[in-house]
Amino acid sequence: MMLHWLETTWRPLLQILILAFGLYWAFRFMRGTRGWPVFIGFMVVLMTVAVLTYVLQLEVLRWILTASVAILVVAVLVLFQPELRKMFAELGHLPMFATVHEQREAIEVIIQAVERLAEVRIGALIAIEQTVGLSEAVESGLVVDCEATPEMLEAIFFPNNAIHDGGVIIKGDRITHAACIYPLTQQQDLSKSLGTRHRAAIGLSEETDAIVVVVSEENGAISYAHKGLLTRGVTVEDLRSFLTSQLVPRLRTRSWIEWIRDHTRQRFGPVPVTVPTPSAEPPGPAPQPPA
Repeated sequence: MMLHWLETTWRPLLQILILAFGLYWAFRFMRGTRGWPVFIGFMVVLMTVAVLTYVLQLEVLRWILTASVAILVVAVLVLFQPELRKMFAELGHLPMFATVHEQREAIEVIIQAVERLAEVRIGALIAIEQTVGLSEAVESGLVVDCEATPEMLEAIFFPNNAIHDGGVIIKGDRITHAACIYPLTQQQDLSKSLGTRHRAAIGLSEETDAIVVVVSEENGAISYAHKGLLTRGVTVEDLRSFLTSQLVPRLRTRSWIEWIRDHTRQRFGPVPVTVPTPSAEPPGPAPQPPA
């Protein structure tokens, strides 16, 4: 009975999960875009007509809705063409599709920009988006949507520039937003010497899984925040090593034996090794050869 129930229900459950994930991802992507009001209006009209048709038993409208499914699909493609193109473009820039070479190039862009800004002591705040979207974490910001280059980052943070205040958001190899205000951390045990940039970097890293790179305007020191922890005064090589370890996937697959051994050490400590000890009794006299 249990096997029969599983065979008859796993396909509907799988279809429901796929549809739910697709709808959630589509709503999350559309939110905050210029097509969001159009999308909401389109869905409100469609749901209202569908509910009235079902409740009032309007057979003519039901037939029209059923027959116009193909037309509705074409209408969606026409109305949301920019958003759909951007959606598929972002799918192509996901880490699972990006090559190691592309990710290393994106890291080098940040490294070069940070190194140049630190030399001339220009303050900077750069957030690298990972799996958690940052559009809901920042309070404001200007949509930039341009290729991430060292020259563009320098131009954004150049003093007296209209958008030099706040931070930028980098997703993949593109700068998506600039002049963003990050949430400040609520930690009370921080050093008094930390300015607003460093506190904002910690606050954003607490709420998301983003890596936030900071360049101090006072002394040109480089720091980075991740998972609520701030590492100050790092070198360019230290920053490159950290970004590589976090953003570039490992190419070598560990064996099951290594995985079990590492997790055993993390949970129970090192595995004790038993070394045989010599017997406490003194060895007997060596046998004498026969006379």
